[in-house]
Amino acid sequence: MKRTKIVVLDGYTLNPGDLDWKGFEALGDVTVYDRTSDEQILQRIGDAPIVITNKTPLTKETIEAAPAITYIGVLATGYNVVDTAAAAERGIVVTNIPTYGTDAVAQFTFALLLELAHHVQHHSDAVMEGRWSKSPDFCFWDYPLMELRDKTMGIIGYGRIGQATARIARAFGMRVIAFDSYQDEAHREVYVSLDELLGESDVISLHCPLFEKTRGIINKQSIAAMKDGVIIINTSRGPLIVEQDLAEALNSGKVGAAAVDVVSTEPIEADNPLLSAKNILITPHIAWAPKESRIRLMNIAVDNLASFLGGKAVHVVNE
Repeated sequence: MKRTKIVVLDGYTLNPGDLDWKGFEALGDVTVYDRTSDEQILQRIGDAPIVITNKTPLTKETIEAAPAITYIGVLATGYNVVDTAAAAERGIVVTNIPTYGTDAVAQFTFALLLELAHHVQHHSDAVMEGRWSKSPDFCFWDYPLMELRDKTMGIIGYGRIGQATARIARAFGMRVIAFDSYQDEAHREVYVSLDELLGESDVISLHCPLFEKTRGIINKQSIAAMKDGVIIINTSRGPLIVEQDLAEALNSGKVGAAAVDVVSTEPIEADNPLLSAKNILITPHIAWAPKESRIRLMNIAVDNLASFLGGKAVHVVNE
């Protein structure tokens, strides 16, 4: 019996060698490419009906030029790399992975916040450089250190990751407030207006999806409404922040510190204004990437495809 052709266009990020593709291999003949350039997409899809992508774009033009496609599986929660409307017109099912990295991203949010609060790496480096051994005192620090208890964390986007972040914040003794355009009655006590959140928060953490209404939600005007010295953390999507505005606020001291795991263009471009801003941590989009999360993602992706092949598609984003 002829087996279904499955093409993975950019598998390296999910599986740089510490996982396997056995789940997909049980469902068809799998060809995995580590990376695919725009010029290679159509040739590599060929006559495969099943296309798996992470960040390789599948535009309307590509979809129309690849008539064999019946299913597109996105190896991520965000699916803006696929023209879902064009896929729907062709009857192509598009699925995503909605809930694989909740705890990993919440944990990473606090890894960033704790580094900003204590400057752990900086002080460790100072010890290794001999500065402690030369100190006249039994301890030294040359950055302000901050305790989180009784600080207010404002969470923009109170879905699964926002709620997981809130649980950690409360464990540190922080007050939690949240803004979300969709408000779950089960959490009504935590919701405030965006203006209230901006004005009351000591730490603002972004966990909302990227929509037109959230694009640039952190900008010159919203920053002006924040407390002086506020900390901003973004582990969601880069374009939620107007990066030039944040850089200027960091350099002026209006924003005390920031940490971002995502930027507007990835990999980061050499002229990104955040690279030369004061008091910022920038990490290369790794909040989602612990092995445990990637195993979970792989398993869900396989289940998505198995459900589709079985006639009952799940996690469809273009119905």
